[in-house]
Amino acid sequence: MDLDVIFVGTAGSAPTAKRGLPATLVRRGGDRLLFDCGEGTQRQLLRSVGLLEIEEIFISHFHADHFLGLPGLLKTFSLRGRERPVSIYGPPRLGALYDAMGPVMGRTSFDVRIVELEPNQELWRDGYRIAAFAVEHRVPAYGYALLEDERPGRFDEERARKLGVQPGPDYGRLQDGETVEGASGPVRPEQVLGAPRRGRRLVLACDTEPCEMTAVVAHGADLLVHEATFSAEDEERARATGHSTARGAAELAAKAEVTLLALNHVSQRYAGPELRDEARGVFEKTIVPRDFDRVEIPFPERSEPVHIRAQDDGNA
Repeated sequence: MDLDVIFVGTAGSAPTAKRGLPATLVRRGGDRLLFDCGEGTQRQLLRSVGLLEIEEIFISHFHADHFLGLPGLLKTFSLRGRERPVSIYGPPRLGALYDAMGPVMGRTSFDVRIVELEPNQELWRDGYRIAAFAVEHRVPAYGYALLEDERPGRFDEERARKLGVQPGPDYGRLQDGETVEGASGPVRPEQVLGAPRRGRRLVLACDTEPCEMTAVVAHGADLLVHEATFSAEDEERARATGHSTARGAAELAAKAEVTLLALNHVSQRYAGPELRDEARGVFEKTIVPRDFDRVEIPFPERSEPVHIRAQDDGNA
């Protein structure tokens, strides 16, 4: 099952020539999940992966740079004659926000389902769940975690054969937790399966100060995407505005023992490398993706996450 993250927009409150407003696309198998939808997101999607039939959109909070792309995206879906429904998730009062945008969007050709989430609420999907958790910002705001289910241990085919289980459907039944008949009686799954293997963990902390909740949720994550609006020299401003410095995000990543840290929500003050270098002074495995970069997240026993640059200019 493939899992990757595409950085659709990596800027802070204002876009730059090279960075669009916040939007992150997560692809897991056939699922397409969009986290935040800043102004211009549909254009960014068209420039990268195309305007996908996204079915679920998650809004972190109600500052304009994180949701103003919604009216245009939904309107374009209608102009294309879309019929499949869209679900939009976010903090309480998401419904009021959507109603306020109604006169701009007009009628849609599809149903829009608005879901207001409570802190720590989980949405269960096939093989994984999405958890909303409260972060520390100037307004109520959420981070989101994608947490895969635990997977069965590795199947020992040689052991199964010795126990008299023939290749075929019984192999699948054992891997699904069922007992089957062998040459000398019942064969239980634990006789032919190794220790359970953990699923992958992806955590997105959008606009927020470094906070304990993020550290707890992100513990052991394969990838933590964390905002870094400021450098350490502007730490006071970061605190005053409810944002993070690159160093602060790196300290949290080190505490949470994540595999890879990706910094985004980059202020127009910075090009990116200076934030990367600041963070790497604390946590070496840090990247600052540019728009349209992506990170592939393989299963932990195979390899670590891989940063794939859209354009390799040496500055990410």
